Amino acid sequence: MSYISKIDPETAGKKEKEVIRDHLAQGYRLTNEKLTLLHNAEAFKAIEDSSYSLDRELQRLIGKRAGDFFEYAISEENDCLVCSTYFRKLLKDNGIDFDNFQFTKKEELLISFGRALAKDPKNIPDEIYTELKEEFTEEEIVVITAMGVLMVANNYFNDILKIEV
Repeated sequence: MSYISKIDPETAGKKEKEVIRDHLAQGYRLTNEKLTLLHNAEAFKAIEDSSYSLDRELQRLIGKRAGDFFEYAISEENDCLVCSTYFRKLLKDNGIDFDNFQFTKKEELLISFGRALAKDPKNIPDEIYTELKEEFTEEEIVVITAMGVLMVANNYFNDILKIEV
């Protein structure tokens, strides 16, 4: 059971209702994580709006599928049930069985980097950095890493407050 209740969009505060309207207008849905974050509009913006904005930039630079693989690898390594369930369903809906998929070299690298980033960010193997610099520009590495950090933040938020799937 979650430590924090989900807000009721009908009784939310004015700022939170504006955030909800904007979020839904962009075609997104309200998940349990979002309904928990919406206890405060600024907390929601810090985690959710930042994640969506940076994810769009990540997709622009490396592609949606590669970005999804990267984010899923982080969520799995962090053992975040909420996010890993979300990504597993997303991939399945796109006909991808993550456990039996033929990844490109870049996708394999992103998965390795995502797992390493989630497992022990202070001790990512030098070989991964070397490969990242061979495959991606410095701008792309910065965006990939920043998205990884936001993914970890999402994972931690869900786990710390025991958000339900």
